[in-house]
Amino acid sequence: MKRALPFVALGAFACAPAAAPTPEAPAPEGERPLREAHASTYEPFTSGPTLIRGGTVMTAAGDVFEGGDVLIVDGRIAAVGRDLEVPAGARTIDAAGRYVTPGIIDTHSHLGVYASPGDQAHADGNEMTRPVTGHVWAEHAVWPQDPGFPRALAGGITSLHILPGSANLIGGRGVTLRNVPARTTQAMRFPGAPHSLKMACGENPKRVYGSRNQAPMTRMANIALTREAWIRAAEYRDQVDRWENGDRTGTPPTRNLELETLVDVLRGRILIQNHCYRADEIANRLEIAREFGYSIRSIHHGVEAYKVADMLAEEGVGVSIWADWWGFKLEALDATNANAALTHQAGVTTVIHSDDAIGIQVLNQEVAKALAAGREAGIDISDDEALRWITANAAWTLGVEDEVGTLEEGKRGDVVIWSAHPFSVYARADQVFLDGALLHDRTDPARNPITDFELGIFSGEGN
Repeated sequence: MKRALPFVALGAFACAPAAAPTPEAPAPEGERPLREAHASTYEPFTSGPTLIRGGTVMTAAGDVFEGGDVLIVDGRIAAVGRDLEVPAGARTIDAAGRYVTPGIIDTHSHLGVYASPGDQAHADGNEMTRPVTGHVWAEHAVWPQDPGFPRALAGGITSLHILPGSANLIGGRGVTLRNVPARTTQAMRFPGAPHSLKMACGENPKRVYGSRNQAPMTRMANIALTREAWIRAAEYRDQVDRWENGDRTGTPPTRNLELETLVDVLRGRILIQNHCYRADEIANRLEIAREFGYSIRSIHHGVEAYKVADMLAEEGVGVSIWADWWGFKLEALDATNANAALTHQAGVTTVIHSDDAIGIQVLNQEVAKALAAGREAGIDISDDEALRWITANAAWTLGVEDEVGTLEEGKRGDVVIWSAHPFSVYARADQVFLDGALLHDRTDPARNPITDFELGIFSGEGN
C-alpha cells in the first residue's frame, strides 16, 4: 500500500497538497491483524511512472551515461540507458545539463537522537549509566520531527543510519531509516534492514567512566570488559540453544534484552558498526572478533585506518570515515586527508559518513574533498568509484545493497537530480525521489517537507 503525500499530519511533515485519504474505521478488536512489535510500518508515498530524461547519469555501478535516462515504474527503477521509451501516462523530467545519481546514504548519523534544536532535553543518544548497554535501541529515542531530516533530504540523503553515541563500549542498536515524513520511527524504518550494534573503544569510554572512578579507566579495561560481555553472550546463546533443542532440564533461560542483542550479533543477524580511531585499537577489535567468531561490518571514524588497510581488506571489514576531520583529540591526531583513497586503493569497502547534523547536508562535497586528496596523492580513482563512497558502499555497510545504492533495474527509485556535477561546491540537489515519489523540489518550496515542530514556531502559532 502506498501513501499519498499529506499536507499536514500531526507529528509528521507538511508537504505538497494532495487529496487526504479517507480514514478507515478501526477493525473490531478480535479481527485486527497482528504486527510484530517494533517492526517497520514504512509505506512508500504514491508515485506514477517517471522518466528522467537527458542528464548525465552516474549509476555508481560502473556505467556513466551522457544524455542518459532513468525510468521509474511502481517505485522501482525499470530501466537506465539512453533514448528510453516513455510509458503511457508517465511524467517526463528534463534533466539536460544536470546530473543524476542514486540517493545518498549516510552510515553514521545521530539525527533524531540528538535532535535540533540542540538541548539537554534532546540528548538521547548516550545511555551513560554503564559501559555495556546492548539493551537500548536508538530507534526508541528518534524524534521524527527533528528539523534535521528535511534538511538532510535537501542534501540528497534518502536513507540514513541512526546510531547511539560512543560513550559506551557497547552502546546499543542502530537503525536504518528512510528519510521520509512520518509520525513514528517505525514508519521510517527501512523494511528488511538489519539492526546494527554500536561499539566503541579508546578515549571516549575512558573519559566518561574514568572521570567517575569507574571502569573502564584504561584501554586495558576497554578490552577486558568488551571480552567479558561476549563471554556472557556466548553462554546465554548456548543456554538458549540447549533449551530450544530439547534439553529442558532446569529452568528456561530468563529473557535478557542486552544478551539478546549480542547473541543476534553472534548469529549474524546484527551488523557491528565500531567507533575506533587508532590503528592498534582497530587491530585489537579484529582480534576480539576472531576470538568470539563474529564479523565487524565497518570501522567508524578510523582516522588511522590507512595504517591497517591491508588487515581490514583481508578481514572484509569496511570503513566509514570523514574526509578531513581530525586533530580534535589525541587519538584523532595522526591523520591524512588521503585516508579514504588509501583504504579504497587497498580494497577496503570505503564510505564517507557525516556524524554531524550539518555535514550530512553536504555529504557530496565531503566526498569531493576526499577524492581530491587521493588524486593529489597520486591515487587513480574515478568519479563513479568515489560516488560509491556515499551510495553503493554505504548500502553494503548497512546490509541493504540489494535495495538501494545504485541506479540499476529493480532497485528502489531513490534518485537525485543535481544542478551541477555532484562533486562541485556549486551543486544543489534540485529534486530528490524516494521510491519514485518526489519528496524534495528546490524550485517548488510548497513541495518540501516542513516538520510540525517548525510550523508551530515559524507560523507564530506554537505555544
